[in-house]
Amino acid sequence: MLPFSASAAPLAVGADAPVVSSTTDAGKALDLGSVYKSNRYTLVYFYPKADTPGCTKQGCSLRDAYADLTSKGVAVIGVSADSVEAQRAFKEKYNLPFTLLADKEMKVVTAFGAKNSLLPMASRQAYLIKDGKIVYADHKGSTTKQAEDILNFLAKSGS
Repeated sequence: MLPFSASAAPLAVGADAPVVSSTTDAGKALDLGSVYKSNRYTLVYFYPKADTPGCTKQGCSLRDAYADLTSKGVAVIGVSADSVEAQRAFKEKYNLPFTLLADKEMKVVTAFGAKNSLLPMASRQAYLIKDGKIVYADHKGSTTKQAEDILNFLAKSGS
C-alpha cells in the first residue's frame, strides 16, 4: 500500500472517470463502470468518516434532495474508507437511500485522487460523471449544500 502522503491529484473536469470496484454497504461488489453505463449521471461523493457531523450533513443533503436528483437521472454513490458494518449502520441511522461503498483498501479513493494527504481516509470531494467523463468536480466537498450544488450545475447545463 502506498503511503498516505503519496496521493494522486484530484481528477479534473473532462477526465475519464475511474472504472474500479469496491464493496457496498450490503457487502456486495459494485463495479462503478456498470453504474456509469446504466445511469444518465453518476454522482460519486467522498467523505472522511461515516456518522461524523460534516459527513452526516453531506449525506443528509443528498438524501433530502434524492427525489430531485433521481428525477434528473443522477445515481448517487457515497464512498469512505469505513467498514461495511459502519457504512450499513450509517445508511440505516440516517435513512440514506443510495449506495455507500466501504472502500477499506482505498482503491476508489485513490483512483479519484480523493485521498487525505495526512490521514488514512478520504477527503471530502464530489464528482458528477456523464458518459464515463467527469463533468463536474467539487474538490472541497460541500456539506449542507452538496445536493444544491449538483442541482444548480445540472440546471445551468440544461439538464
